[in-house]
Amino acid sequence: MPAPLTLPTLSWGDPSSSRHALLVHGLGSNGALMWRYGVALADAGWHAVAVDMRGHGGAPRALDYSIDAYAADLRVSVPAGRDHWDLVVAHSLGGAAATRAAADHFGWTRRLVLIDPAIHLSARDREVVRDSQERSFDDPTVAAVRAEHPDWHEQDVELKALSAQQASRWAVEQTSIQNPGWDVRDAAAHLLVPTHVIASDPAVYSIFKGALVDEVLRNPHVSVLVVEGAGHSPHRDKPEDTMRHLLDALRT
Repeated sequence: MPAPLTLPTLSWGDPSSSRHALLVHGLGSNGALMWRYGVALADAGWHAVAVDMRGHGGAPRALDYSIDAYAADLRVSVPAGRDHWDLVVAHSLGGAAATRAAADHFGWTRRLVLIDPAIHLSARDREVVRDSQERSFDDPTVAAVRAEHPDWHEQDVELKALSAQQASRWAVEQTSIQNPGWDVRDAAAHLLVPTHVIASDPAVYSIFKGALVDEVLRNPHVSVLVVEGAGHSPHRDKPEDTMRHLLDALRT
């Protein structure tokens, strides 16, 4: 296993809560961009902690940007005085890393919610992701983000611009290069905790769709729901619908 890094955090809610959640962002983002989940969970009585993953935000830089390395960092990120999370909510790349961590270390989390997770990327999806990241780094300004996403909340616009300014472009590029197969379907098949996928709408854009959904659903611990009208980041495209789906999933 790769050597883990200690990741910086920020949090929402009462630290003395009996329910603790970890929030994990996607490629090129940062922990602050998971704020919608943090607010929703805090309002529901949880203590939610978001991390900046390696090479992103204020996290340490490294040489290893394999999914296994991202997963190793998450595995050692646990609440103070405890050895597990009650819930992990993870988006895109974070979803792949959390899937690996949960499958390889039973007991790390009691429940998993994956947001349009990057379980397996096709060649086309890899090109779409690469193009999106290049645009973000070429013009990491609020104006550029607002022009591309005029319907996003202003805080998402500001934080998305900031995340591109903070992230290591080399690290993001290496994440693609060092994961040529980009495939954690084996880990998804071995998940033993209740796992709910909140997927994006394929009619808009999703990386969790088609035959991949059918394959992952062979695991009886996994359920899937699609946020209609939402692209790859449903918490930014359709935040109210996404938070409702999250809280509904936690009631089951």
